Formats: sequence, C-alpha cells, structure tokens
Amino acid sequence: MQDIPWLKPVIADFSEQLKLQHVGHAYLLGVHQGYGGEQLTQDFAKAALCHSVTDQGACGFCKGCQLVEANNHPDLYHLMADGNQIKVDQVRALCQKLTSTSQQGGRRVAVLSQCEKLNVAAANALLKTLEEPGKDTLLLLQSDTPSRLMATISSRCQRVHFHSPSIEEIKAWLSQDRELSSDVTWCLPVMGGPLELVSALQDQRYEQLLQLRKDWAQSLSSGHLCANLININEKQVSDAIKVLYLILRQKLVKQTQLDALLRVQVSELAAKVMDTYHRLSVMPNVNYLALFQGFILEYRKLT
Repeated sequence: MQDIPWLKPVIADFSEQLKLQHVGHAYLLGVHQGYGGEQLTQDFAKAALCHSVTDQGACGFCKGCQLVEANNHPDLYHLMADGNQIKVDQVRALCQKLTSTSQQGGRRVAVLSQCEKLNVAAANALLKTLEEPGKDTLLLLQSDTPSRLMATISSRCQRVHFHSPSIEEIKAWLSQDRELSSDVTWCLPVMGGPLELVSALQDQRYEQLLQLRKDWAQSLSSGHLCANLININEKQVSDAIKVLYLILRQKLVKQTQLDALLRVQVSELAAKVMDTYHRLSVMPNVNYLALFQGFILEYRKLT
C-alpha cells in the first residue's frame, strides 16, 4: 500500500506534540479503517515508542521502531474484538498489564481497534484506567464509528482532528498505481473507504458491486426480483443492501423534479434499507428474498 496522503498532517501534529512533550494520556482516533484508521493508530503507537521521533512520525531505525516493526515490542499492547464485542475480561487483562513497569524504560502504549465494540462492562472497566492511567501510559482508541462510543469514554480522550479527503483527492490517490477507465468512487459508501476499495479492485468484489447495481436497477424498474438477486450468494447480501441504499440516494440527488412528499418517502425508504443493513448481524435466519422483494414493492408503491 502506497503512502496515504490525508494521514500525513495528523501524524505531523502528533509528532510535534511528542517532540514538545505535550502528549495526553488517551486519544480517540475517529478514523474508519477504510480511510487508514488502523494504519494511523499504528503510526501513532510507533511514534510514541520511537527514541528519535521526526517531524513525520517514527524514525524507523531505532530499537523501539525495530521492535514495533517485528511485532515484538514488550511495551505495546493491541486489543481488538473477540467476535462482535470487546469483552470485560480482555479489558481487565489489558489494564493489569498497564500497571507493570515499562520493559524498555519509555512509554507503555495500548491500541484498541474499533473501540465502539466495547460492551458496557468492558467500557466501565476501561474508565478507571482512562481516569488514572499511570505514568508514561498512552491509550490509543481507534473507532470506525465514534458516535457509537459511550460518552463517558470519548469525553476522557483527546479527539484527533482528521479531515476526510475529497473525492478528487481519493481519485488521484487511486490512480497512482493503476489505470482506471471509469469512476469507481461511486461505491465508497459500500466499501467503507478507499483502502477497502483498493482491495475490491484487486479481486472480483468490485465487479460484483457493478452487477448488483445493474440488478437492482432492473428489479426496481420491473417490480420483480431479477434472477441474479434471487440466486444471490449469502455473503453478498450486505453488499446488495448497501448498493440498493446508494441507488435510492442517487435518485434523490439526480431527480430533482420529484415532489417534496415523494422525496421524503424515498428518503425514509433509504433509511429503512440502511437500518436493515445495521441489524443484519443480529437477525438470524433472515429470508433475504422476501426482504428484497419487500423493498421493491415499497418502492413501486411510492413511484
């Protein structure tokens, strides 16, 4: 993966804080992994453990940097969800480790990936460490959706200021190492971000998204599920729902002649589609064909 230009100003700001020794004890990095949130958090951790930090982050050559690169730094801890949640026992174990003395004589750094997955008990267990972190302890909380994080957690962290790249910046970045014959950024809301879009372009997923867009357009026009949607792979259901959401939103943007009531109704249907996507993970044994057909019938009633 090439350098991610929109992360550089954020890393530079944090590097300046390190050099001035004006570092907080906990940072909330509300940057989606699809925009480089995981890489940004790792760059923060590496810079915090670097012995000779530069204006653009870690030096990459000192012992601290080499240990991080080798995934073998004894003072760096990484916590991520066990299944769909970060659980209380995981947090308690981490907090216990953070009470020990630094083995390298510097900071102890804990990285929590997708911290919005902290369950209530885990979040409460983390609070005491956030309030009384101990000397030379740094917690880096990365979140794809910081709005879902408990207010008691986010209020105890410094927010990292991140400006999302424009579509033009993303297009320029995507075209650095590849030739693109068309605009592929239409599906960014499906992918989550440009890094995930790169992965999709390297396998068959992007072509599948294009086909889903055609299938939904045909089905909405005819009022019946087309064959491809009837025979959809279960793994593609989430993508199919998000593509339908994009089509409905695009209708609102492009068809400005729609009367006000119809615009509201289409907007409400789009919101219902996206709400269904968010609830899929807790909806066992869903009848996807009935779900898809229900969306089509609702759309036809409106139009």
